[in-house]
This record gives sequence, C-alpha cells and structure tokens, in this order.
Amino acid sequence: MNETQQVTENNMADFSKQYCELYDPELPWDFDIIEEANKLTPKNYIPFICEGFGFLAIGKDENNEIFLAVPTEDREYVQWKPYDEVIK
Repeated sequence: MNETQQVTENNMADFSKQYCELYDPELPWDFDIIEEANKLTPKNYIPFICEGFGFLAIGKDENNEIFLAVPTEDREYVQWKPYDEVIK
C-alpha cells in the first residue's frame, strides 16, 4: 500500500459503527470498519466513505494492520493512516 494515492471520489457518504458509538449513539451506522477490514486480504483496500471520521477507504497492510485513507488538505491525494490514529 502506498503512503499517498490519487483520490477518486464517490458521492456516497455513510457513518461507521465506530464513529456512531463514540460520537452519536442515536445515529444509525452503515458499516463496521473492523468487519469490512476482516474481509480484506493483506495489501488490499476497499472504498468506504465515513462522513464522521472523514476517511475514504479501508485497507490492510502486509502485516494485516488496518489503515484508513484520509484525504490530504488539498483533497487531491490520500494518506494511509493507522486505524488507532484516526479512530479516537
């Protein structure tokens, strides 16, 4: 997985289970980051927009660690950040 990648935007916006549990328990969640990451093989990713945390994709590195694609300030690229760095 590259550290930065070109952004391809999708118009869908959803909220993860993790965001809702932390910040808005009344809001129905659309997907579970951990559940989706568990479907991935190492060094792969899947597009998922979380409106709450602001990431655009869920990925796994070669060690099965979960990373989230967070847009750069100019929104032209993404930077892959560790799950624990984004979900707090």
